[in-house]
Amino acid sequence: MRVSLPGIARSGPGFRFRFAGHDIAAWPGETLAAALTSAGQLALSTNGPNERRGVYCGMGACGECTVLVDGRSQRACMVAAAPGMVVEPMPRRVVATPDAPASAPAQSLACDLLIIGAGPAGLAAAVAAAGLNIIIIDERAKPGGQYFKQPGKGFTITPAALDAQFSEGAALIADVAASPAKVMAGRIAWSARHDGQHIVVETSGPEGPARIIAAHLIIATGATEKPWPMPGWTLPGVMTTGAAQTLLRSGAVSPGGRVLVAGNGPLNIQLANELLNAGVTVAAVVEQAPRPGLARAASALAMARHDAGLAVQGVRQLARLARAGVPLLFGHVVCRAEGAERVERAFVAATRPDGTLGPERGFDIDALCIGAGFQPQAELARAVGCRLEWQGGALVVVREDDGRTSLGNVFVAGDGGGLAGARAALAQGMLAGLAVVADVKGGLSAAQLAQRQAQRRALATARGFQAGLWQLFAPAHPAPTVHTPETLLCRCEGVRFGDVDALLAAGTHDPGSIKRATRLGMGRCQGRYCGPQLTAILAARLAGDGPVGEGDLFAPRPPFKPLSIAELAAGAEP
Repeated sequence: MRVSLPGIARSGPGFRFRFAGHDIAAWPGETLAAALTSAGQLALSTNGPNERRGVYCGMGACGECTVLVDGRSQRACMVAAAPGMVVEPMPRRVVATPDAPASAPAQSLACDLLIIGAGPAGLAAAVAAAGLNIIIIDERAKPGGQYFKQPGKGFTITPAALDAQFSEGAALIADVAASPAKVMAGRIAWSARHDGQHIVVETSGPEGPARIIAAHLIIATGATEKPWPMPGWTLPGVMTTGAAQTLLRSGAVSPGGRVLVAGNGPLNIQLANELLNAGVTVAAVVEQAPRPGLARAASALAMARHDAGLAVQGVRQLARLARAGVPLLFGHVVCRAEGAERVERAFVAATRPDGTLGPERGFDIDALCIGAGFQPQAELARAVGCRLEWQGGALVVVREDDGRTSLGNVFVAGDGGGLAGARAALAQGMLAGLAVVADVKGGLSAAQLAQRQAQRRALATARGFQAGLWQLFAPAHPAPTVHTPETLLCRCEGVRFGDVDALLAAGTHDPGSIKRATRLGMGRCQGRYCGPQLTAILAARLAGDGPVGEGDLFAPRPPFKPLSIAELAAGAEP
């Protein structure tokens, strides 16, 4: 449903497009995902004979919202609605149209610095490196990334009424827009390689394919949310917390009128507050960590010491939910969802020290938002040859404070190399940009040296705050098993946990063999969600065989995102 947000108003005349034979009302600036969600059309694709899927990640990573737009496959969360569009749900199998237009040969571009990702880290890097020949590419139609989500182009914005997060993002985006940097929006990086001196990145976008040859590369692709597999997690209306926040902050749309927010971490509390402020009923907030108390006072004090403002903001958000009568269920998890065509009911239970769950409690809902933590998007760094290592249950990029990797002219800034939050991403983006300036120009000015020192302090502060935050939200017990053998592990290819368990029992223990036997990881998301889950399963099963390494993940092979044959051919080396 459409909602009102302070400082953001729809502008321009509304229009209509067709979806599955129905007229759908839309406004300028809305994505197809936002318009269809507002109309209650949640089932956007088919997976299997009869299984409907809808918006899940909201950031173009999962492919679950893929639809046919005027006969072409498009991700509804990444495409703006337009008058007269003819949109159909994506069938399980698509027959290519024989008259599909061929793409023009890729144009070739060269730059001092290519920045992939226009979120906090990428934007900050562009500001710090202003004056160099910079190209910035991002999949979204508008810069900002997941943290600085900005309304679409059809919204009128009143800056004085925006919240601090909106305002900070708008100011940073304006700084980049005023610089000479070339921003290429709506552009996918689908291949990347290091030739020993330069980085060569193949891209696809609205202006056609482009091959970008860069002397330096800053990867600022951020993180994806960890999945929470359970019975019913593929129902339309079940989505990540980030997807719901994107609908809300970028499109002024709520995923439903009665929403349950569940998982682990402060983003869930922030989303619940934003939904509440938009007039949405929050059925409950379900948090895996225990209720904050004296036992975790040291973590809260550490957060306050590093950033008192953010700590106070968190306290206020919890108090706001309590005053509104929203049930705050600490030490609980969501364990299953039910519904016919969409999610209608979710069940939660308390966790126990022995890994079992307490009695279930049901909630009637029309949307379920799950935020179970994050995982770095490191496929680009892996593809160009950066060194990674296993830390805290994920492979992270080995890098210096300024993001410099084992490849001296490749930097990874922000959560794409390891999780530390938006404040750390901003500081590390600035440091990475300054490091590139020093490489290109042979040093930094006195003002830039002072800026570098300030950003190093900001990075240390952000890391200190984040460490306290993680301790505060650390679950008291290991994550319980909520899936069954019939629960889908690979959403795209329909591979179930039981299928993988059978292979493991038979002695198949490497991801490549499991992939070939089941097609796990071969779908639209290309293993972004099932791959890390498989790695975690293997790590638990083979704990005595040494640390997890890159060989325990699927190899990063281009194209990194789904691409048409015409686009692939146009980007091929001559």
